Amino acid sequence: MTVLEILQSTTAYFKKRGIESPRLNAEHLLAHALKRKRIELYLEFERFLTEEELAPLRELVKRRGQGEPLQHLLGTVEFCGQLFVCDKRALVPRPETEQLVEKIADGRLQIADCRILDVGTGSGVIALSLATQFPEAKITATDSSEDALSLARENAARLGLQERVALIKSDLLAAIDGTFDLIVANLPYIPAGDRETLSREVLHDPEAALFAGERGTEMICKLIDAARAHLSAGGLLALEMGIGQAGELSALMAEKNYHDIEQIRDYSGLTRFLFGRYG
Repeated sequence: MTVLEILQSTTAYFKKRGIESPRLNAEHLLAHALKRKRIELYLEFERFLTEEELAPLRELVKRRGQGEPLQHLLGTVEFCGQLFVCDKRALVPRPETEQLVEKIADGRLQIADCRILDVGTGSGVIALSLATQFPEAKITATDSSEDALSLARENAARLGLQERVALIKSDLLAAIDGTFDLIVANLPYIPAGDRETLSREVLHDPEAALFAGERGTEMICKLIDAARAHLSAGGLLALEMGIGQAGELSALMAEKNYHDIEQIRDYSGLTRFLFGRYG
């Protein structure tokens, strides 16, 4: 079979299996199996593939058809213009979280050598992206999962940022000392009862990175309270949250004496981020 025929048959198979963006998935997996850039496939449509080339692709296609995330199969994910290692040790970074980094970088931090804390860093994408955006910043990132921290360390090393970002095992802020100009977090925010509504792909993420109690806001509420002792005067708390959670969390921020509270929509028009200053 030619490259084009393989792409067509794989796309059709993915459609039957309910895979979103089936052609794009087929192109990514074939390029990965052939160790090519995706764009290079378009120059080889008429080339016949050998059995040796097809063998690894078959296994990848089978696993993707069973709902394994594309990012796990490729082993990488692009985030804020950089390539990160991605596997089952941490949450697959979502495009919405790139917007969280963009909103922070959009003039909200005025101090060049600011102190930044990323809580629940997972694969490290937020902390490491901010380290790139703010080259003079002093950055700390925490996670309660040693698996996630090991992945974050790999990503820091790949990007040459291991000396810039301190990675600490901590349950929220339990192991943290000092104050920060920014505390940012994309914590678990899915209610435990919503499991049945999630896609097969999302359910490959670690449960601890997805679910947070009956309401989904429990961990974020704890952080809003605890962060006050670790924010410098006028320091910024920046949160990603679930759909429908803005009202409860904004009210809690106000109750805890945060000010300049902002509810910010993502590019889909959903209220996804919550910012507030303290002190």
